[in-house]
Amino acid sequence: MNLDFANVTTTNLEASREYATGGQGAPNRITFDHSRKGTLKIDTQIATMKLFSMLSGADLETSFKYAKRYELAAVDGKITVTDEIVAGTVNVFAEGDDCGTALEVTVTDGEITLPTDNNEGNFIVYAIVNVASGAKSVKFNSKTFPKAFTIYGVTPWKTEDDEIAEMHLTYYKAVPQSTFELAFSNSGIISMSITCDLLADKNNDIYDMSLVDEE
Repeated sequence: MNLDFANVTTTNLEASREYATGGQGAPNRITFDHSRKGTLKIDTQIATMKLFSMLSGADLETSFKYAKRYELAAVDGKITVTDEIVAGTVNVFAEGDDCGTALEVTVTDGEITLPTDNNEGNFIVYAIVNVASGAKSVKFNSKTFPKAFTIYGVTPWKTEDDEIAEMHLTYYKAVPQSTFELAFSNSGIISMSITCDLLADKNNDIYDMSLVDEE
């Protein structure tokens, strides 16, 4: 995918170091570096369903179910819901008793028949709607986890000659962490951080930074 909406990316690389000591006072004499690893953190206020699919490790699905609230008027003692409703999920309440005592109704193909003693006026209907196709749905479950992928990035870089060049970045084997936070806001702006573990590929490469030499 083309992820061109990231606001901040933060790369962290580290390695473990052990020391061999020797002589009086046991000073450190030789270093042994090992276990190089790193992370890439991506902060964004824009996200796509493809991105969530990569985070879950599951493919996008085209169907799903959701709960919906309706405010509908009765006509000849009936209420009609045009959506495809899951059988057995309809609950109907009088307009002034929202989520109070559910009415005894019968449902046939989206047509709700009200009780004879309460079948006029407006009503509140709750139901589970089935979207059979045309959707984009991502499922996070106990069996799927993120997969590794390669990331190629580019960012502006100011050189010592006061010129703006393109810094090309390569993360050879990035695996999103299963833990991430997504905050929805009533301002319409989300805030999301994704952290990827950086692994070595089969050539032992982890991360590259490259500038094109224009001279």
